[in-house]
Amino acid sequence: MDIILLERIEKLGTIGDVVAVKDGYARNFLLPQKKALRANEANRKVFEANRERLEAENAERRAEAEKAGGKVDGEQIVLIRAASNTGQLYGSVNVRDVAAALADKGHDIDKKQVIMGAPIKTIGMFDVTVALHPEVHVTVKANVARSEDEAELQSQGVDVIAQMNEEEAAETGGFTEELDPNRELGELPPVQPIDADGNPIETPADGQEASDMQAVAEDGDANG
Repeated sequence: MDIILLERIEKLGTIGDVVAVKDGYARNFLLPQKKALRANEANRKVFEANRERLEAENAERRAEAEKAGGKVDGEQIVLIRAASNTGQLYGSVNVRDVAAALADKGHDIDKKQVIMGAPIKTIGMFDVTVALHPEVHVTVKANVARSEDEAELQSQGVDVIAQMNEEEAAETGGFTEELDPNRELGELPPVQPIDADGNPIETPADGQEASDMQAVAEDGDANG
């Protein structure tokens, strides 16, 4: 469907541009939201008659958005959430959560203005875009943590998940069991016997042990 844009739409065009879009996108979003008109002769005349007014209104809204953007751009919000020791959230942080956290800081932001590619599912610091106007986008920082102390560390640039991994490795001493690459799956590694002082006791190889046993048996027969 060909449409006339009434405002700037990212990746499509700006006010007055005639562009082709999928019918569903036009009917379900652009037309109901009054962001565009069907590109027919009657609507072209209506748009041209109102172009100056539409452009002036858009410029006014853009100026207001830029003023508001100066207050919210770079804002950091803290969202405390339960998470596992690996940093995986028991749930997620979505656009509604971000909008609510910004409202708590005195910013009038609608959830529809918050742009996230996907919900946040781990702790950490995340850049979130807020579209205050089609031509005015700002960035806020979402600090997702399990506690206020953890959030403070992350705000200082500490990678909390990496720190947890390092502490866990330090506690275990980095110990890993050395496995024989040739042993069968499910087969336990041989146990090395030790003496009373904790020193390993050498054991004969299987072939040598069998040979020694045979020699003992033959010696017993000779003596008998």
